[in-house]
Amino acid sequence: MRLLGIAGYSGSGKTTLVTKLIPALTARGLRVSTIKHAHHNFDVDTPGKDSYQHRHAGATEVLISSANRWALMHEHRGDVEPSLDDLVGKLSDVDLVLVEGWKFGTHPKLEVHRTATEKPLLANSDDNVIAIATDTDTLMGVKQPILPIDDIPAITDFVIGFMRTGTT
Repeated sequence: MRLLGIAGYSGSGKTTLVTKLIPALTARGLRVSTIKHAHHNFDVDTPGKDSYQHRHAGATEVLISSANRWALMHEHRGDVEPSLDDLVGKLSDVDLVLVEGWKFGTHPKLEVHRTATEKPLLANSDDNVIAIATDTDTLMGVKQPILPIDDIPAITDFVIGFMRTGTT
């Protein structure tokens, strides 16, 4: 499985890019999974449902299943947050795992940068950034390829090239 981070600051368009890349990559025959890192408390369960009650009663894991899907919720209950490698190990085998978040990890990353956020480029201080998808063509001093943020076919081609060679 190849792993590629989609990294950038809040408001840069990471989720928008991921949701456009997934259908473009799957249309090219790839099996894609995603991991999303949240910096805040989140809930994927509905208050009042049985699984919610199981979890709030103290279960460490709650697996809910139907004919259409299954989901496993795991509560840390004071344990350390698992590493990205640990989480990837929980996924089924696919061609590509897109990781949204973990902008400071050591995995290869496609940086998403919008000038309106007025944030510095991660690429200036992170050697793991392999390309930058951006809304400007005036980035100075970067060595990574610059991709137009709205050119999904070009970004898709770049990702597939990265998957084939492991380089850009």
